[in-house]
Amino acid sequence: MKSVSDLGDLTGKRVLIRCDLNVPLDGSTITDDGRIRASLPTLTQLLGAGASVVVMAHLGRPKGAPDPKYSLAPAAKRLGELLSVEVKLASDTVGDSAAEVVAGLSAGEVAMLENVRFEPGETSKDEAERAALAEKYAAFGDVFVSDGFGVVHRKQASVYDVAKLLPNAAGTLVKTEVDVMKQLTETPARPYVVVLGGAKVSDKLAVIANLLKTADTLVIGGGMVFTFLAAKGYEVGKSLLEADQIETVKGYFAEAEASGKQIVLPTDIVVAPEFKADSPPTVVPADAIPADQLGLDIGPESSAAFADAIRSAHTVFWNGPMGVAEWEAFAGGTKAVAQALTEVDGLSVVGGGDSAAAVRQLGFADDAFGHISTGGGASLEYLEGKTLPGLAVLDEQEG
Repeated sequence: MKSVSDLGDLTGKRVLIRCDLNVPLDGSTITDDGRIRASLPTLTQLLGAGASVVVMAHLGRPKGAPDPKYSLAPAAKRLGELLSVEVKLASDTVGDSAAEVVAGLSAGEVAMLENVRFEPGETSKDEAERAALAEKYAAFGDVFVSDGFGVVHRKQASVYDVAKLLPNAAGTLVKTEVDVMKQLTETPARPYVVVLGGAKVSDKLAVIANLLKTADTLVIGGGMVFTFLAAKGYEVGKSLLEADQIETVKGYFAEAEASGKQIVLPTDIVVAPEFKADSPPTVVPADAIPADQLGLDIGPESSAAFADAIRSAHTVFWNGPMGVAEWEAFAGGTKAVAQALTEVDGLSVVGGGDSAAAVRQLGFADDAFGHISTGGGASLEYLEGKTLPGLAVLDEQEG
C-alpha cells in the first residue's frame, strides 16, 4: 500500500483523512487521549506538505442519527490543542455546515466533519447506500488517507468505500500498525507468548485457534479464564462463565498438547462476593472457588507466573485486562502483566482497546512498550488471519 509520500506534491490540495478519534469520555471530558495523539504524525506531515486537511472520525455507537453525547467536539478541541491550530468542527457530516467549513479551508488549516456514524449510510450493509454517502465524502477531498487502524476491519463508507473514489494512501499510524502485525504473524522472534484477557472466550474463538498455530505459549486471564477453568473440571462459583464454549476450550487443550504448545492458566484467583469496587477481596486456589464468590482478578502467585512467562519471551502480544483493572483491589494482575511487558527483551505489543486504556490508567508511559496498538478489534482480526477491508481496498488501488 502507498504511503503519504507516494501521493506527490500536496501543496494546495485538500486531504480527506479517516482517523480513529474514538476516545473514552466522562461527560465531555476525554479520559484517555491516546488515539488522538496517535493521529498527530500523519496530520503534522500533511500540514507540513502544504495541504489543507479534512478529518473524518466516529465516536461511540450512535444509531445513525445526530446525538449530542456522541459529538466530536471534545476530540476537535483536544486535537487543536495538540496541533496548535484551530480545528474547525462542522455541525453536520455531509450537510451545509460541512460544505461551508471545507470550502473555507486554506493551506495548513484543519476541519473536522461531525461524527460519521450520525449518517445511517456509514455502517449500512447496503452497498449502494454506503457508496452514495462515500460520494459525498469524496467531494471534500482531492486525495484520501487512511489512518484509523481501529476501524480498518470495518466495511464502512468512510473507511472502505471512499478509498475507491480518490487517490489513496495509508497514513503513518496504519503503516506502523501493519508492520507490527506482520512481525507478529510472519516473523515473530521466539519464544512468542500471547496473553489474552477480557470478558468472553466467544469474542476470541477464532484468534485463539489461529494463535495455537503461531504462538509458543498462550497465557489466559480475565473473565474468559473461568470457561477455561470449567473445562478443566473446576467449580467457578458465580464467576463469568460461557458454558456453551466449554467443549471448544477442551479442544484447545487437546490441540495444544498435540502440537507441543502451552496454555498457561492462573493457579490462584482474587474473588469477592459481589461485582463491586468495594467488595472484600479474597485469594483462593483456582480449583477451589467458593460457590458464593466470583473471580475478579488473577491472584498474586499467578501474576508472578504470568510475568515470568512474559519476561522469558522475545515477542509478546497482549490483549485484554487480567481482571477488573479499573478497580484498585482487582488491578494487580493487569499491573503485573503490564510491568512484565516493559521488561521484554524484544517486541512487546499492547493490543489496543481496554488493554491500552488500562496501562495508561495504571501509570505506564506509552514508550515503556514496544508498541501500543490503537485497534483492539482490528489487531485481533489481523492475528486471526482475516482480510481487513480497509487495508485490502488500499492494496486494490495500488498504481
